[in-house]
Amino acid sequence: MTLSPFHLAIPVDDLDVAEEFYGLLLGCEKGRSSSHWIDWNFFGHQLVTHQVDNMPAPLKPNEVDEKAVPVPHFGVVLPWQDWHNLAERLNAAKVEFVIEPYIRFKGQTGEQATLFLLDPCGNALEFKAFKDMSQLFAHD
Repeated sequence: MTLSPFHLAIPVDDLDVAEEFYGLLLGCEKGRSSSHWIDWNFFGHQLVTHQVDNMPAPLKPNEVDEKAVPVPHFGVVLPWQDWHNLAERLNAAKVEFVIEPYIRFKGQTGEQATLFLLDPCGNALEFKAFKDMSQLFAHD
């Protein structure tokens, strides 16, 4: 199975702040834009930040690996070293994590590196990596 790029549109209440976060902190290339939205190359996928007056209320998190995982959330699976490089960059920028970078399901099927953070508008993002990409959809 070949994975294809996805398209995701998310709400933001401040495009300038979103531009700093996605463009400067995460290093996403800015694409088309208007006064109400910005397209981003989000690690090879199309992410559109749409200006809204009010952000939706967050939902209750789900417990995964004894951590409170925010719902909803989105993100990407990065190559192992790219994930580590991003985690180092976010730590150096003193980003406040929802879930600090760690190895989830250590020694189990689906072992992965993961971290969660909120963008400045409250959208939850997850970045993960697998040493063995065949574990991406593996199950017991």
